[in-house]
Amino acid sequence: MLQAHCGFLRNGGANMNLVDIEYVKKCRFVVASGTFDGYDVPHQPSNISIRSKKLFCFLVVVDEVSLKFIKKNVTVRKDRDEGMWVGIWQLIPLKHLPYDEPRRKGKVPKILTHRLFPEAQYSIWIDGKMELIVDPLLILERYLWHEKHTYAIAQHKHHRSIYEEADANKRRKRYARLLIDLQMNIYYYEGMEPWSLKKNTISDVPEGAIIIREHTALSNLFNCLWFNEVYLFTPRDQLSFGYIVYRLRGLFKFFMFQNCEYNSLFVLHLHTREHSSKVEWIKSLSEFKGNGSSMKESRGGFGLWTPYPKNLDSVILPPVVRTSKAG
Repeated sequence: MLQAHCGFLRNGGANMNLVDIEYVKKCRFVVASGTFDGYDVPHQPSNISIRSKKLFCFLVVVDEVSLKFIKKNVTVRKDRDEGMWVGIWQLIPLKHLPYDEPRRKGKVPKILTHRLFPEAQYSIWIDGKMELIVDPLLILERYLWHEKHTYAIAQHKHHRSIYEEADANKRRKRYARLLIDLQMNIYYYEGMEPWSLKKNTISDVPEGAIIIREHTALSNLFNCLWFNEVYLFTPRDQLSFGYIVYRLRGLFKFFMFQNCEYNSLFVLHLHTREHSSKVEWIKSLSEFKGNGSSMKESRGGFGLWTPYPKNLDSVILPPVVRTSKAG
């Protein structure tokens, strides 16, 4: 029997209200989203069929900061069970989140959807900045049922290699550069080659704003392993997706669709403000010492602070060709 650590024990972090726990028990088909630290308000989907409105639970996972922000900026109604709603979306507050960094918080409902909503058979994850404009039943038909897939995710617009994506993350200051390098050094040491036509996938880098899943045992296992990498290293989940595919050695099958299709499913909205955290601006490990120690995440990224059992000094990352200014 294969066992894998997966997220948190009950009362160990990311706890839901009892009323929400009871509500999601009836959810077999889920459209899920999330917003943390007040970066977004729920965007109402359009073109939703009557059948989908009856079949799907539309759930937005929020922390306490976002809940206050949403209540201040849009109308929130309560049902007779004290559940909170914004239009078609039911708000699912999480308490005692295990992370300080908002991007890392968002990975809990995004990747561990099957843990938060354990009765769900199918889920469609969309980032909080997205407005769904296609009926979710059509999405399941197109990306899962038509060709019998169980997991679908969009291809990244610009990059196919995780090393290209890592370079772009460093240029755009998406996380501390030296910590991204450390993660890539470990992956390269463990045999993760840059993407090439020799690989069986069309890309190692997804556009993670939408994930379409049947909650099979293998899909759930992949999500657990993917989340573990996000927990250990940087919260940039595009960097670790392809690594888990590689480590499963062809066992995990998924459908990666063209990025142009992704753009036909949503309207993209801007965040209410730019994401920012101190750790993004780190240039040397010495900045974590002494008075600068507050720049280090206190919860998460522990793989970056735990000595790797092998010597990485000889690792030379493969060269990266910058194919896009946007990166």
